[in-house]
Amino acid sequence: MDIISKFTVGSEEGISDLITIIDSSVYTLHKDFVSEENIKRYIHNEIDPRKMINELNDLSNQLIMTYVDQKPVGYSIIKSGSLPPGISAGKRATEISFVILSEFDSPETRQSLWKKCRSAVNFTDVIWINMLDHNPLSEFLKEVGFVSVTSSKVEPFELPSHILELEINKG
Repeated sequence: MDIISKFTVGSEEGISDLITIIDSSVYTLHKDFVSEENIKRYIHNEIDPRKMINELNDLSNQLIMTYVDQKPVGYSIIKSGSLPPGISAGKRATEISFVILSEFDSPETRQSLWKKCRSAVNFTDVIWINMLDHNPLSEFLKEVGFVSVTSSKVEPFELPSHILELEINKG
């Protein structure tokens, strides 16, 4: 099994791979809590390739894609300068997403995506993520040093979540 995580630009191919993963992961993470009709409506109305291309072409954002045998299976979007609730204004904060399709979720894919993501955020003081309470990747993030700082709700369906943080540079 060939696993690679790499920076990807907001091109049509990169966005197509990203949308494939988003569609599948949104369905998988929400199907037990939200009607299939509402999930389909969200995907149809809110997953907009043009908006994603614009967002990824913003110089403060980066996309990392993970591939297994050249098939897109995970991603992380890194957003510099995004402050979570409760972070002091003097710290540089970076928001990440961390998504791996459940059928490809393994220690190897997690490590591949995490290592690439971690190498991209050395410039910041704090990494944070708003993670669904029932997301199986939460435990992995805690294993690599993230701590839960507050309860929250996460878009698009306002399901229970936690803000997880990892201090990179103490300061």
